[in-house]
Amino acid sequence: MFDKLESTVSRFEDLGLELSTPEVVSDQNLYRKLAKERSQLEPIVAEYLRYRKLKKDIEGHRDIIRTEDDQEFRRMAADELTGLEAELEACEQELKILLIPKDPNDSRDVIVEIRGGTGGEEAALFAADLYRMYTRYAEIKGWRQELISLSEAAAGGVKEVTFSLSGDDVYGTMKFESGVHRVQRVPATEASGRVHTSAASVAVLPEVEDVDVEINEGDLRVDIYRSGGKGGQNVNKVETAVRLTHIPTGIVVSCQEERSQLKNRQKAMKVMRARLYEKRLSEQTAEISAARKSMVGSGDRSDKIRTYNFPQNRLTDHRIGLTVYNLHEVVNGVLDDIFEKLKIADRTARLEAGIEESRG
Repeated sequence: MFDKLESTVSRFEDLGLELSTPEVVSDQNLYRKLAKERSQLEPIVAEYLRYRKLKKDIEGHRDIIRTEDDQEFRRMAADELTGLEAELEACEQELKILLIPKDPNDSRDVIVEIRGGTGGEEAALFAADLYRMYTRYAEIKGWRQELISLSEAAAGGVKEVTFSLSGDDVYGTMKFESGVHRVQRVPATEASGRVHTSAASVAVLPEVEDVDVEINEGDLRVDIYRSGGKGGQNVNKVETAVRLTHIPTGIVVSCQEERSQLKNRQKAMKVMRARLYEKRLSEQTAEISAARKSMVGSGDRSDKIRTYNFPQNRLTDHRIGLTVYNLHEVVNGVLDDIFEKLKIADRTARLEAGIEESRG
């Protein structure tokens, strides 16, 4: 571990020198690339420098205890040594976590798909609530959002909605949201006041570029049709809505939010690339599915990950055993505390998995 840390410090210092050279300064793409790499290494370097300082301070206190004649001075050094050793242990643990390889997709923007599940009209209303929750959170974070596709339910709510979020570390923050979300509450249509249980599914896909996923035009079937509004009425007399079908996989993507056929096709292609990329990742990681199941973010859309109990103002995340009683704040976009706990649990699980692998 320490050999890796030393090489990280060397790379960090080399990057600092490279960023000041005229060749790099004049090439903005290269400059941004190297600056990003350096900023990613900075937390590791800072923690390792703190570790080295703690080691030096501990050795100094031990020297005092061994050589100092003043008993009171030795007692003070021994008291401080206990705290320094505890701090060093915590610092070493943090370094192990920082050295866990990052998901290369964490810095990507995302495409989020929400679909009403079991529960009929109430499920559609809950899907709309989840959509509002995530878009409100995006506003708080300063992320840019764009609606890609929206299918409204006749009685209110949404059958399905697809939208993109862009900003810093969006996928790294949102990736644990994929799965089934369950709600327990009294529907507005329930006269007897009985609590119903409904569900909606969420999928968070990393947004990818053309170079990440190559799509053969011959593998696509493109259908053009008129945009339809709530209840089925036409909202556009011109055929601008686009439906793409990837024939080899059967993946279907539709978009009708824009008045331009070209823009709808561009948005649909963005979603298609993301879905194909996700499929490829799933196939690549199938061989380690048992290990992935031990992680927080298995990404299985069939997993029930969270319950929103409105009568008790309670939210429970079933993956990490987290229960909080501020549900009304959460559905208004106050999600940072939950997301941070999920990140910590995931890092801890991956660290433990790495320790087990090294033992094996």
